[in-house]
Amino acid sequence: MNVTPLSAPRIDGASVDLSTQLAGLSLPRPVLLASGTAMYGKEISAFLDLSQTGAVITKSVLSRPWNGMPPVRGATTPSGMLNCIGLQGEGVGMLLDEHLPWLREQGARTVVSIAGHSIDEYAEVAARIAAHPSTVETVELNISCPNVEDRNKVFSRDPETAAQVVAGVRAALPDVTLLAKLSPDVTDIVEIAHACVGAGADGLSLINTLMGASINLRTLRPTLSGTFGGLSGPAIKPVAVRCIWQVHQAMPQVPILGGGGVRSGRDALELTLAGASALTIGTVNFEEPDAATRIAAELGDLLAERGINRYRDAIGLAHRVEASIKETL
Repeated sequence: MNVTPLSAPRIDGASVDLSTQLAGLSLPRPVLLASGTAMYGKEISAFLDLSQTGAVITKSVLSRPWNGMPPVRGATTPSGMLNCIGLQGEGVGMLLDEHLPWLREQGARTVVSIAGHSIDEYAEVAARIAAHPSTVETVELNISCPNVEDRNKVFSRDPETAAQVVAGVRAALPDVTLLAKLSPDVTDIVEIAHACVGAGADGLSLINTLMGASINLRTLRPTLSGTFGGLSGPAIKPVAVRCIWQVHQAMPQVPILGGGGVRSGRDALELTLAGASALTIGTVNFEEPDAATRIAAELGDLLAERGINRYRDAIGLAHRVEASIKETL
């Protein structure tokens, strides 16, 4: 088995080819801005050249404007943050009419994130996209939303409902690249991954936030208005690595967009070695809005130090090194 030797001679980091393919989406750099952390790109564009970033994943949109959860909607933790924004947004119409045209004017590659409070709403959002003259090439399907039809069954935690959402969106968007974003809050993430791919997903986005909570010691009540919120940041990186490893090992042919706690080139490389074909950064954008540039540069240097001159050669490399070592035992 051929693997890149860890003792390969060092090369110049600037000469490393960072381009990658994600389910047919060509990216000059593998670092994307995670959904919800850069809105629709306008604010963060004051700090970051969007055309030089892998892509902007838009804030998840519903079929109509939505107010989201009441305050308090965010809280810091020792190693990240909790949020229960509740999918606040202007709806898919505003995204298609205003935000996507603006992003294209900036030369930004875009991935449209869609959500729904019911299976029918996901399909409705997809149908609105299909009927609009604005071209959408890639959709990230946020299936970690609460299911208003059954509050006890979040879409991404059940293989049947996850597959139903994916199938409904695929029927409305037969020619669009579809990435299903999965929650780590499941017993078997590989089972959910198989269900989504079987229903028509071209790739997977791993991982969404973990559910967490905090208590306000002054009020003696939950800090967040919704009690629970999504935990993001450095604390969840080991979970992201585990989930990416498991899914890539089980389904090596399925492209993975990896994310969860990435704040440095080292984090990015770790997720890549586990099996990610590209990466998202999220929480770090709030404190360092131009972090994508730094992380991509650090990633190039780390690959160069290991004698790897193409990012694509590092995707899933840890699996191949592990297999090669086992073969020699």
